[in-house]
Order: sequence, then structure tokens, then C-alpha cells
Amino acid sequence: MPRRAKVSRRVITPDPKYRSRTVAKFVNNLMHDGKKTVAYTVFYDALDVVEQRGRDNPLDTFELALRNATPVLEVKARRVGGSTYQVPIEIRGDRRRALAMRWLITSARKRAGKSMAEKLAAELLDASQNVGATIKKKEDTHRMAEANRAFAHYRF
Repeated sequence: MPRRAKVSRRVITPDPKYRSRTVAKFVNNLMHDGKKTVAYTVFYDALDVVEQRGRDNPLDTFELALRNATPVLEVKARRVGGSTYQVPIEIRGDRRRALAMRWLITSARKRAGKSMAEKLAAELLDASQNVGATIKKKEDTHRMAEANRAFAHYRF
């Protein structure tokens, strides 16, 4: 990172099917070993599975799952006078989205299932209904921040 100069954000090109930058960012996080085509195939197949399971618009289900998984608070370790405190802080918008995407993908990878597309579809459906491992992770993060609210005055 440069000391003085402003860091320029790269513009992500929207995905070819839905023309959504959020989908493109999600696929970039889903991608392994630079295989973007495979990642797009997995994602689109997952949305097809979501559509087959009775949802009208799979993109709306994806966005709802992402919104439900997005955290507001997190804790950050802060060292004060020889002891370390877990200080609750509010999360910036881009980090919120990144955490939600990361949690959805890791929860989907840990699921038992046949293909990654099916596992991702199941996790997206669970998150859109406010259940599942991703939502539990979000609630645990919020609970930890609430428990350490007494140390909020150490915020930096």
C-alpha cells in the first residue's frame, strides 16, 4: 500500500448472464486456481437448482441470502496496557459484503452434498430463510460484539 497516494479501486466487470457486479465479485471469491469459467458454471448451476426448488427469481434469492448474511459489527483485538481487549467496531460496507460472501462460500464448501453447485444452492436457500451455518456465524459475531460492548471506549 502506498503511503501518500490514494489506492485506486479496480472496476469489476459485470457477469455475462445477469449483468451484476455483485455476482461477478461472488464468482471471483468462489474461483479456485484462476478457473473463472468453472466458477461461473458452478454459480449458474446453483441458481438453476434454486429455481427448480420453487423460487421465482434465483437472483433475488441470492441477493436476499447475501443481505441476511451481512454482518454489522465485529470485534477487533486492541492492546491496552499489557492486556488485549476485544473491541466491537462497526464494519465498512465493502468489508461487510466481503465477509458475507466469504462466509457463504466457506459454509457451502463444508456442507455435505454431491456437487458444489448443489451445496451452494442449499446454503443460499438456507441463508435466504435466515437459517444455516452462515447465519449462525453472523449471529456469533454479533453476540461477541454485544458481549464486549463494555470495551467500546477503547475504539480507535
